[in-house]
Amino acid sequence: MGIIEQAARRLEELRRSGIEVPDRAVAAAGLKRPDDTVQALAARRLEDARVTTPGALDRLPPAVHEIRPAARAAGGAHSKQVQIDLTRLGAMGYLTPETPRAQIADEFRVIKRPLLMNVAGRSAAPVERANLIMVTSSMPGEGKTFVTVNLAISMAMEMDKHVLLIDADVSRPAVLPRLGVTPARGLLDVLADPSVALSDVMLRTNIERLSLLPAGAPRGQATELLASNSMVRLLDEMASRYADRILIFDAPPLLPSTESRVLASHMGQVIVVVEAERTPQKSVMQAMATLESCPVVMPLLNKASRSEVGFYYGYYGPVDA
Repeated sequence: MGIIEQAARRLEELRRSGIEVPDRAVAAAGLKRPDDTVQALAARRLEDARVTTPGALDRLPPAVHEIRPAARAAGGAHSKQVQIDLTRLGAMGYLTPETPRAQIADEFRVIKRPLLMNVAGRSAAPVERANLIMVTSSMPGEGKTFVTVNLAISMAMEMDKHVLLIDADVSRPAVLPRLGVTPARGLLDVLADPSVALSDVMLRTNIERLSLLPAGAPRGQATELLASNSMVRLLDEMASRYADRILIFDAPPLLPSTESRVLASHMGQVIVVVEAERTPQKSVMQAMATLESCPVVMPLLNKASRSEVGFYYGYYGPVDA
């Protein structure tokens, strides 16, 4: 049920309980204004009811009080904020907004630039769904989560970019633990339960312009859900509904499982993290072969010495995933 339908139902409950709600609070004419988002319209109607009928909203069921902050939040989609311990994150070797001139910040500026060019449509050829970016690897332990988190933070530090970081490695979710955030409902809950909306599980963070979508509660059929038609429909919704955002997916490795291959077929851009001096060339070639249908595939050499690849592609952290 959409937010407008929820608001309308709650206002009808007010009337049934004997509370007079002005017609302008539910007038459908507001929908004709092209500059009104659905969330803003719902918030305005509820605010009309509050002002003209003091105390009325306090008598509504709790669900309405969840709608109001969500409707007023930036982007109209988030109702919960979490705190990332930036000091801890920086001590672990990650990029943070507090260290914008660190070497790692410069390295990820170089990495993100071609991706952002594609998102902005300034590449040689248009890239469909360029705002959907998946980070993966051929095998576990090559540093993909480290790259994913840093890339998301780096992109969120752009002045005009909003980023949604999605933990799609549902068998081994690592994004929230790495950020020091308590596990919460997320992707699997949306896929398994049609009553859970995407906006219900998205989390705002204290890093401006960065939001999170957790992996969600562990489920026995997590792999099947990620490769299901429900996931395909959710990706379609993300690509259209959140077209003004960059969606970055921390995906499972390509060779041990099949879900990343399914996800990759719906992405605009894919980064394949390769661990220097460890990943066999054969594994890299096999992984790249599974991505032939993707418009843009970028290999990224991880944990390389400066002498191998130069200053900007140095060592990317000691993490396992």
